[in-house]
Amino acid sequence: MIDQVRLNFNPQATLALNVILSLIMLGIALDLKVSDFKVAFKTPKALFLGLFGHHILFPAMTFLLILATKPAPSIALGMLLVSACPAGHISNLFAARANGNVALAVSISILSKIFAIFMMPLNVIFWGNQEAGMRALLKDFSLDPVRMMVEVALLLGVPLALGLYIAHRYPAFAKRAYKPMRVFSLLALVGFIVGGLAANWAIFKEYGQFVVGVVALHNACALALGYFMAFAVGLPEADRRAVSFETGIQNSSLGLVLIFTFFGGLGGMAIVTAWWGIWHIIAGMALSTYWMKRPILLSTT
Repeated sequence: MIDQVRLNFNPQATLALNVILSLIMLGIALDLKVSDFKVAFKTPKALFLGLFGHHILFPAMTFLLILATKPAPSIALGMLLVSACPAGHISNLFAARANGNVALAVSISILSKIFAIFMMPLNVIFWGNQEAGMRALLKDFSLDPVRMMVEVALLLGVPLALGLYIAHRYPAFAKRAYKPMRVFSLLALVGFIVGGLAANWAIFKEYGQFVVGVVALHNACALALGYFMAFAVGLPEADRRAVSFETGIQNSSLGLVLIFTFFGGLGGMAIVTAWWGIWHIIAGMALSTYWMKRPILLSTT
């Protein structure tokens, strides 16, 4: 039974993932300037819509998808946790490949991480308690929302603030350190994921069939939600593409950290979250390639 499966990760591995995530966040912040946000704030409707879709509509849609598909409780809770995560680290890359509004994508991505400090615990606890199976798991693990908030703040908020300070105070150093740190941290993350898959391959092989289709559907719904939500309010095509990726590309690595920190590596949650981390790269590359071949006309509205 997948609800009883536990993935093999020791405390040292969890600590390593914490460090990798913090380095990624620090690396992102080293390349940020106040002007990046000023550009996005010139289109506040698009910025608000991206954040609203990411932190309000996507978790609500995920809950409806859970009710419709009725997965095992641990898989459902994993889907919910993923939907509550901030935007993923490569969402901006996909927006750029797709001829999207990169300044908007960057601003949504960064602000989604700040809002995630308090929105993640709220979404997981609120929506998780609306369904009996997930509610039982939350009760079993006695999830503390304040502790989760502190954990997310340490992983996202502190490195972001430090990176912004370094970029402002020591711009020359930040410029030199940005690329090497991004490359190193992303390679370290890929290595960690590959190592984690290898260490738990037997579990993924046995239970992966239960999450592959669910994750593909969940991710497709997220990307579509972002795009058509932006379309519905009349945003330009470049903004629609940016909002789509900022809604559908999640920081699943953060989700894994929280699963091992608060849920003891619960199998269904961990397998869903780990597979999401692989699948959203495949889906993001495919969609951004499709859009890359379809330039945006200046007259598009």
